[in-house]
Amino acid sequence: MADRVYSVSEFNKIVKNILEENPTLQEFFLKGELSGVNYYRSGHLYFTLKDSKCQVKCAAFSYKYKKIPEDLKEGDSVKIFGDVGFYENRGDFQVLVRYIEKDDDIGELYKKLEEVKKDFERKGYFSPLYKKQLPKYPQKIGVVTSLNGAALHDIINTTRKRMKNVDIYVYPAKVQGPGSADEIVKGIETLDKIEDIDLIIAGRGGGSIEDLWAFNEEKVALAFFNCKKPIISAVGHEIDFLLSDLTADVRAATPTQSIEIAIPVRKDIDEMLENKKKYINSLVKNKIEKERKKIETLENSYVLKNFTRVVDSYRDIIVSKEKDIYRAFKIYLERKEQQLSLKTEKIINLNPLSTLSRGYSITKKENRILKTTSSLKIGDKITTNLHDGTVISIVEEIK
Repeated sequence: MADRVYSVSEFNKIVKNILEENPTLQEFFLKGELSGVNYYRSGHLYFTLKDSKCQVKCAAFSYKYKKIPEDLKEGDSVKIFGDVGFYENRGDFQVLVRYIEKDDDIGELYKKLEEVKKDFERKGYFSPLYKKQLPKYPQKIGVVTSLNGAALHDIINTTRKRMKNVDIYVYPAKVQGPGSADEIVKGIETLDKIEDIDLIIAGRGGGSIEDLWAFNEEKVALAFFNCKKPIISAVGHEIDFLLSDLTADVRAATPTQSIEIAIPVRKDIDEMLENKKKYINSLVKNKIEKERKKIETLENSYVLKNFTRVVDSYRDIIVSKEKDIYRAFKIYLERKEQQLSLKTEKIINLNPLSTLSRGYSITKKENRILKTTSSLKIGDKITTNLHDGTVISIVEEIK
């Protein structure tokens, strides 16, 4: 076995030769989705090409001379032509790209998606103001996903681990391919009408951007936005946010994470309740102790120990005050009686009849009181009122 011991340099050289001399690994086409696109000033382009399960590093040296597009971006679906390369110093395996061709279909879809995003953002569909809070302790959840996918399996298993008594309503729907968008919309609308459901999860496991595209459809995103119940977009796609992620109330990176967000762990709840129980018991105990000390203080107080004496003293004070009030009221009435007598006497003295009784009389002509002789002439008939009667006279002389 001694002849099979290599240095790292020797080993990397062998690997490089095997890879680069294998004709099946030279001049081939490779199709996938772009990720981590970086254009460098040096004139080189680096990116990762991926599908639903795997990824490979790629490099396009002097990309401008190879007429490689200069507007490649995250999520673009492309077909590349190149060879396998192996960088000995770092032991890196990569595809050396000669040419890149955009997938026109997905490019058009991305263009339309950007237009829809701008429209939705202008209408406020992404605003936090429209995001509904998830219930703290949901009892029934609705799930829109494929019956055959790993997403449903993950959701059920994760839910049972965290909270066994949560009921799960499943609406089976296609989540990729023709007709999938309509089925997802129908599933959300159907579960939204079930009164007992507390929240809805709609999504699927990972895949290429083409596989996930149903969740970028405008009608699907609107179904998420218009859902009256809190809804989580749970699509296994770490690279970028899908349109449904932006219009949903909450975005989860995977179906499993959606349950971790929505369903609390029963053990954690039990611990929280136990801690609150201890806290409340402590509060009650402290309150009882505080009230007991108050009672002891009152029992030892002067008022309780000398209650009869204190009551008697207050009674004496009250009786004394009653006498003072009676005396003051009596003086007040006497004063008012005196004032009334004086006023009555004054009124009597001002009465004209009282004046007549003292020897005065009132003379009238045609019912008008005479004050001077200038209003009389010979022959006028006058009336004189005396204390005990009236005298009628004819004027014969005026002096």
